[in-house]
Formats: sequence, C-alpha cells, structure tokens
Amino acid sequence: MGQHATGQQATATAQRDKPWIIRTYAGHSTAAESNALYRKNLAKGQTGLSVAFDLPTQTGYDPDHELARGEVGKVGVSIAHLGDMRTLFRDIPLAQMNTSMTINATAPWLLSLYLAVAEEQGAPIAALQGTTQNDIIKEYLSRGTYVFPPAPSLRLTKDVILFTTKEVPKWNPMNVCSYHLQEAGATPVQELSYALAIAIAVLDTVRADPDFDEGSFEEVVGRISFFVNAGLRFITEICKMRAFCDLWDEITRDRYGIKDPKKRIFRYGVQVNSLGLTEQQPENNVHRILIEMLAVTLSKRARARAVQLPAWNEALGLPRPWDQQWSMRMQQILAYETDLLEFDDIFDGSKVIDAKVEALKAETRAELERIGALGGAVAAVETGALKRALVESNARRIAAIERGEQVVVGVNRFETGEPSPLTAGEGAIFTVSETVEMEAEQRIRAWRAERDAAAVAKALDDLEAAARSGANIMPVSIACAKAGVTTGEWGARLRAVFGEYRAPTGVTPETVTSGAAEEARLLIADLGARLGEPPKLVVGKPGLDGHSNGAEQIALRARDVGFDVTYEGIRQTPDEIVAKARERGAHVIGLSILSGSHVPLVREVKARLRREGLDHVPVVVGGIISPEDELVLKNMGVAAVYTPKDFAIDTIMVGLAKVVERALAKREAEGEPVRREEVF
Repeated sequence: MGQHATGQQATATAQRDKPWIIRTYAGHSTAAESNALYRKNLAKGQTGLSVAFDLPTQTGYDPDHELARGEVGKVGVSIAHLGDMRTLFRDIPLAQMNTSMTINATAPWLLSLYLAVAEEQGAPIAALQGTTQNDIIKEYLSRGTYVFPPAPSLRLTKDVILFTTKEVPKWNPMNVCSYHLQEAGATPVQELSYALAIAIAVLDTVRADPDFDEGSFEEVVGRISFFVNAGLRFITEICKMRAFCDLWDEITRDRYGIKDPKKRIFRYGVQVNSLGLTEQQPENNVHRILIEMLAVTLSKRARARAVQLPAWNEALGLPRPWDQQWSMRMQQILAYETDLLEFDDIFDGSKVIDAKVEALKAETRAELERIGALGGAVAAVETGALKRALVESNARRIAAIERGEQVVVGVNRFETGEPSPLTAGEGAIFTVSETVEMEAEQRIRAWRAERDAAAVAKALDDLEAAARSGANIMPVSIACAKAGVTTGEWGARLRAVFGEYRAPTGVTPETVTSGAAEEARLLIADLGARLGEPPKLVVGKPGLDGHSNGAEQIALRARDVGFDVTYEGIRQTPDEIVAKARERGAHVIGLSILSGSHVPLVREVKARLRREGLDHVPVVVGGIISPEDELVLKNMGVAAVYTPKDFAIDTIMVGLAKVVERALAKREAEGEPVRREEVF
C-alpha cells in the first residue's frame, strides 16, 4: 500500500515486509462451481478472494429476466438470492477471509447478502474484512454496469459508507476505481485526476448528509481505498503510483483537514492492464503482465496492498484454472523468492523519478481544477465532457498503433512467429455451457416458490419506503436478503423509485479523432454513389455488456470515412436494434459483444430480422470470439467477424463496405432494387 519509506537509501529493512494480498479475479457459471474454484485457489496459496459477478447480478436482474438472456454466468458468477451466496462461500470461513467484490450499482445488495451469510456462519460482522468496489461514477465513463441516475447512485454509495463505518469498521466500503478508466483509454493524468475527482465527489456527498457525524470523518477517509491499473509504460506507471500517494495525502490534509497521517495513506489494490493483452502471439502476454506487476510492487512507498493479475489468454476467451494459477505463481515468485521485500524504497532520491512524479502531479492538479470548474466529477459525467475526453484519448492510442508509432510486439511489429503450443488442442479456452442459464432459471423459480411470500412483500415495501424517505438503504436491504428477496426484485423496486439512466456515449459530432485513410474514404464514397445516399451503419450493443470501447471507436471511424452512423450506447435488446435498423434504413448492422454471449444474442437478432422481413440486411459481429464460435456465427449468416487481432480500424471499414457491396450484388442478382427510395 501507499506507505512512506523509513529511509532514503536502498538499504535492507530490519524485518522483511509482509507481501501484498495475493488475489485472482474469479467467478463463473454457478455459485457451486465458483465455490469449488475459490477453495482450489486458496489451497494453491491465494490469500484473498476477488469475486467476479455476472452481468445480470451486476445490473440487478434475475437470471430469468429477458435482458439476462445469454448473459447468465458468462463473465462471473450468478448470485440471485441468499441461497446462492451461501453456496458461494460454503466451507470458506468469512471471519478469516479478505474478500473483494467487484460490484457497483448493486453493491448494497451484494454486501447485504454477504453480511447475512457471515451472520449465519457465526462471524461477527464488525470483524469482517474486504472491499466493495461501489464506485458508480466510473461506471458511467467506462464499464457500463450502472442502473440508476447519478444522484441516487451516489446516495447508495454514501449509505454503504456510513453503514460500514459504524457497523463493519474493517470493511473498505468503496474502491475508487481508476482501473477501468485506463481500460477505456485514459492517459496517466486522466486516470489520476478522474479517480481523485470521483473520491472528492463521494466524500463531499458523505459530509453533506444531514445525519452525518463529523467526528467519524477521519474513519471514513481512512477506509476509502482505490483500485488502479498498471500499463506497460513501466517508469510512468511507477511515477503515477507515487503521484497518487502524494496527491491523496495532499487532498485529505488540505481539503478535508485530516490530521492523522495513517488516515491519509493511499491504500490501493491493482489489476494490471488487460487492454494491452493481444490475441496475436498471446504467449507474449505473460511478459507484459509480469512487467506491469513490477510497476506496482517495486516502489515501497507506493506498493499495492493487493494484487490480482489477468491471465495470458484473456484476449482469446475465459481463462482456465491453470491460466489463473500461472498468474498467481508470478506474484508468489516475486514475493517469496526475491529480496524485494527486504529493502526500503529503491527509487527514493532518483532525480528522474522525482521529476516525472512532479510533472504528473502538476498536470493532475490542473485537470482537477478544470473538472472543478465544470461542477465536479458528477456534473462532468452528466454533460458528457469526461466520456468524450476518454473516447478521444482512446482514439489517439488506436491510431498510433495503426500507424506503427506505438509498437505492439506481434501485432504491428515482429509479427512472424511460431504457432503457440499453449493454444493448441481442445479445452484451451474455458467456456460456460448454455445449460447454466436454464438451470439458473429453474433454481430461482424453485426459490421463489419455497419462500415466505408475505415476508418478502413486507421486506420489499420497507425497502421502497426507505428509498423514498432517504433512510439508509443497508438495514432494509439486509432484511430483504434474510427474507429471501431476489437480486431482480431488489433492483426492480429501486428502479421504480429512482428510475433508470442512459449515460452519454462520448460519440458526438464534436468528438475529435485522428481521421481515416483516404482509401477507405474513397471506397465509402463510391458505395454511397451506388446507393444514392451515404451507407447507413447501425452499431448495436445487445445484452448487458457495458464494455463499449470497441463500439465507440468503430462508430467514430465509420463516421469519419463517410458512413451515416447510428450508435445509441449500451444495453439494447435485439428488438430495439432491429427496430432501429428498420427506422434508419440500415445497410449493415454491427454488433459488439464482449461478454461471451455472442452466440445466443446474435441468434436472437438474426431471428428478429427474419421475422421483420429484414434478413437482407447483413450483420457483422465484433468481440472476444473463439474460432469455433466464429464458425457458428457464420453458419447463422453473419457476414464478418472481428476480434482483438483486427486492430486496424480502417481495414474493418473497408471490410464493412465490401459486406454491403456483396449484399447489394446479391439483391441485384435476385432482381431487387437497391437504391434508398426503392428499398425502404
């Protein structure tokens, strides 16, 4: 964690430092399967749990809801009620565990389920240790698992903070999460400033609560933790973490008057960068992950308190237990075989490091002032200013890779290599069976049938009353958990009170990009002349997947080359996508799906196109898609499939144009008109 060194020289410490908490971000399919995985990982030497929840759980839907279709158990474990949470932690003593839960919009609910299970185990909740991510603001900017508008979402974050400060004092109620900002293309200064602005917004919200006890504020500040990212610019990342430590100490001291230096410590966990993992030559990702881990462990005064690493093959699909084990062994070798933990900070006194740290701090202070002038982090989210800036910085990154200015080994340089034996054979990538969803639907129906319906109804009424009155949401949520309320019921009742929200996409006429190649522009212009109008592209994100970076960049580049683009953001149903294609007179539909749910969701979109008489409109799909699934999609009639290996967006634009041309040629051969006024 961010802890100042006791000396200025690289001298051995009197006692070897304790290693950071070693975690693996894990969870899939069912609570029973995930429980088995957790117990195996703990037996292998993992020292803390990091729970991945599936998208329906993260966005407050039960597994039998329409929007959950295709998503159950795919990117994490499905937790629909107290019974699932009991199963998830069966034979794992929560009183002895440090549990991190990557959950945001539904954080109060999942924490309530966790506390209820801890009580059943006989664990005193005051002794529980762990973290709820609970950073909803960054969800509007990057990961997309928000539900409610910003104001009530911040209120829920505040409720968790106030409740845990009093009742679960060892719990970190919020992990200010800059990790996903870097995944969305944030520069180091954007990662620093946006995360700190979010922390300021949350602390200001807590202090503004009329029932807040000012005397507890030091404890509140002392329990705020951060979850950061480390990329491959090794020196910059080390300096970024040292800047984070200095700036947090400065903000908590000067803005909030925190006197105890221990309460001002920048405490953070980390998962290193997944954005830079490559599908081409994926074995190179092992080296990338190791180098990125060093950036958050080498500097003692800015060392991570907990580390979890992605697996080498995450650009290909879900990692297997062996792949996760390999990443865990990296941590263990560094922590236990090297002498890293025997020395004070080896960077103290470095002129190079100090100069870079001071430069980052100065730029971050300036950016924080700019965000403050916009009204703070929430206002800057609502206006779309921060999202647009992230989309633009990501566009610059991608353009630099396309031009070869930013070298990615095995992708745009040193591309010739041997086939990897690591990716050969069956079972190289973990897949979740489609039967998981059907079984989850059967289990939740049985759960609803067996519980006390009157107790559930009363608990939900009490939840709604608390939401409307402004009372703390945690006590009534815990009561809901014990009564047998489901995730979807909790979410639906709060949706009825707070409403839902659609965040700005960052894709606007004002969004600045690096432009497009002339070849692609000319090809699209020729296609437009043939059509009698610019070719129309509808970019859709079906299902609950909120990772929108790829869709945003495709929409922007398509705009730049001359397509007439429609992109309305995340969380669209197949019916909505098909209706938009009809309304816009689409010549091609592009679907972006990164949650592993591409087969069932594309199947639904194609079925609805046939039903609406739009089967002539070609569909292309982008995402993390295995070669086997690519064949399945093409057998469904998908015209083209793009995966992370297809990094050159201009090439994708040319491909889209050719898809439209082939569709037009087919219709002409069948004697159908193709010009706009005759088609729709």
